[in-house]
Order: sequence, then C-alpha cells, then structure tokens
Amino acid sequence: MSTETAGTSTDAAKASARDALKENLRQYGLVLTLIAIMAFFGVMTNGVLFLPVNLTNVVLQNSYIVVMALGMLLVIVAGHIDLSVGSVAGFVGAVAAVLMVDVGLNPLLAAICCIAVGAVIGGAQGYFIAYMKIPSFIVTLAGMLVFKGLLLWLLGGRSVGPFPAEFQLLSAGFIPDVVGRWVIVAPQLNAAGAAIPNTGLSLHTTTLLIGILSVAAMLYFALRSRWNRESHGYEAEPFALFAVKNLMIGAIILFLMFKFASYKGLPNVLIVMGVLVALFVFITKRTTLGRRIYAMGGNEKAAKLSGIQTERLTFLIFVIMGMLAALAGLIYAARLNQATPKAGAGMELDVIAAVFVGGASAMGGVGEVAGAVIGAFIMGVMNNGMGLMGINIDWQQVIKGLVLLGAVAFDLYNKKKS
Repeated sequence: MSTETAGTSTDAAKASARDALKENLRQYGLVLTLIAIMAFFGVMTNGVLFLPVNLTNVVLQNSYIVVMALGMLLVIVAGHIDLSVGSVAGFVGAVAAVLMVDVGLNPLLAAICCIAVGAVIGGAQGYFIAYMKIPSFIVTLAGMLVFKGLLLWLLGGRSVGPFPAEFQLLSAGFIPDVVGRWVIVAPQLNAAGAAIPNTGLSLHTTTLLIGILSVAAMLYFALRSRWNRESHGYEAEPFALFAVKNLMIGAIILFLMFKFASYKGLPNVLIVMGVLVALFVFITKRTTLGRRIYAMGGNEKAAKLSGIQTERLTFLIFVIMGMLAALAGLIYAARLNQATPKAGAGMELDVIAAVFVGGASAMGGVGEVAGAVIGAFIMGVMNNGMGLMGINIDWQQVIKGLVLLGAVAFDLYNKKKS
C-alpha cells in the first residue's frame, strides 16, 4: 500500500512539474533561447562575443532599445501600439543638441527639458487616442511622420555636436570603483621589465559586489514571493523547477558581472536601465496601476464597467511612453556624441520586435517586463553576433523578421492550444 502511495505521489509531482513547465513555457523558453543564441554566436565568433569589451558594447548598443521596450510593453499590454517612438527619440536628441551645443544650456537642465518635451508629445498622442478614439496605429503613424519632419527641420540637414563631456557620461561613462581594483593575475613583463598589455587580470571590485548583492536580493525576493503564495494557499511551481530557474538566472548575472568587472566595470547606462526595470517590475506586479493596465488590455469594456477610467489610463500610458522615448533619445545622442538627421530611423521596429519576442500578446493583456528585457537582448545579441560573423545587413533584416514572425506565431499557437 505504501509503495502504491509513493508511486501515486511521484506521478502527481511529475504531473505538477509538467503543468508548471507548460504554464511558464514562454518564460523558461526565453531564458534558454538567449543562452542558446549566445552560445551559438560565441562558438561561431571564436569567443569574440564573450570578450568583456564586446559584451559592454552589446549593452551600450541596446540600452535605448531596452528603455523604450519598457514603455512599449505597457502600450502593447493595454492593447495599443506606438510607431512614433523612433522619430520622437531622434527629435528629442536634436532638441538636446540645440539646447546644449547651440544655446549652451546646462546639460542637466537641458535633459529635464527634453524629458518634459517627451511627456508633452506622449500626452498629445494619448489625448487623440484616449479621448478622441482615433486608433493608436493612425495617431502614432502620423506622429512618426510629423517628428521625423521636425527632426530634419530642427537640424537643417546638419549634424550637431559634440556634447558636453558630462552629458556623454550618460552613455560612455562607467561607475567609479570605490573599493579599488582587485588584481587576480599580474601582467607579464617583457625583456625590458615593462608590463605586456592584456596579460594580467584585475577586477572592478565595486561591480563584483553589486553583482553579488543583486543576485542575493533577487533570490531573497523570489523566495519571499513563493512563501507568500504558499502561505495564502495558492499553488506554486515545484521547488526543484523554481530553484533551477533562479540559480540559472543568478549564474548568468554573475557571469556577466565578472565580464564587466574584468573591463571597466558597469556602464552608467546599465545602472539607469536596472533602476527602470526594477521600477516597472514593481509597477506591473505590485501596484493598482499595473493591474488596471492588464485588465484594460484583457477586456477594455469589462474594465470600464468595473470602474476603471480607461481614457485617463490610456493617456497616462502614452505620457510614460513619451518620457521613455525622450530618455532613449538622450542616451542615443550621448552615445553618438552628436544629433543626426537620421537618428531614430527604424528604432520603433526593434522596440516592438523586442516586446513581442519577449512574450507580449498582440491581442493585449499579456506580457512581462522580464520578457521584454530578454527579448531586447535576444535581438541585440543577434545583431551583434551577425555583425561579428560578417553577415550582410540585408540578410540580418530577413533573419530578424523571421524571428519576430515565429515569436508571434508561437504565441498564437499557445493561445489556441489552451
């Protein structure tokens, strides 16, 4: 009898694990996909992808995409779309160049003005969408054309730069090492007694400490969330699956932190991204605002009948999107160290692709911040890896398009199956 009971409990545990895998297939699949893509390009580029300087470049090249993907996630979850984010980012970068380079305004004050400009732009588009009931596709398509034209008019066909050195630190700077570098392997010396470049290994200690503390905090909050679910009687995923998932994510974070520490440390823009990601995770998972956005995206009429002011909520979402597009424009301009007439071209496609690849539903109501961030880095690693392999830009576009189509098709297949 005891043997039968043990067999039954084992079967139940296996079934529970299978159910948990099915429910979280997209989330687990994203992490595994990112690992597989990085491993593939790491092999195909003979390890160049994993060089600390290249990983830093991947972060710098995709930082503005991640920033805009956070706002685009809210827009898509709410059941809308924003095609204007690339043009808005380019236009705000041009405004920043005029204010800092031509007018000589203080960089901090100019940045605040630019974020305010982004909020006004987002609010204007949100007003037409929320209160005049014009489809977001039409409004933001018009916005894309309008701000692309205003960008060309403001710059007059010229590139404006360079920016002040303190503003460039937004994209080109690294956090200081307040502890001091930790030397693991001293550099080798040549016959004259001079150090041979790139033969030693010293680590940015502050970066390592931040990485360890981040992983510890992530594991603590994951365990606390699991304990809260169980204490309130909700079903939680099997502990083995939970442990493997979190340990895998923690290992990836520590690996990346080690790579950053062996170069110049954490880029300033990565700290900005980290703060924004944490803020949006809190908003979407812990606040009434986040729950209302998901409710509105799932069924707008039902949300309105339940007392949610959908017009005001839609307006607020586009204000947030405008502010993030403005911040992304500042990051992009600081990285280029100039504002150019072609800035922002095609950015909206990468941002939308990142959100959909990250698991957001084209029908609204579904999507997570972690998925959007992972989706952005999947696209970024693909861009970087294909560039390192020497694949022509035309075939890069083809491959990215197929990846986006496959991600949306996979999402629709799961919906039909469920």
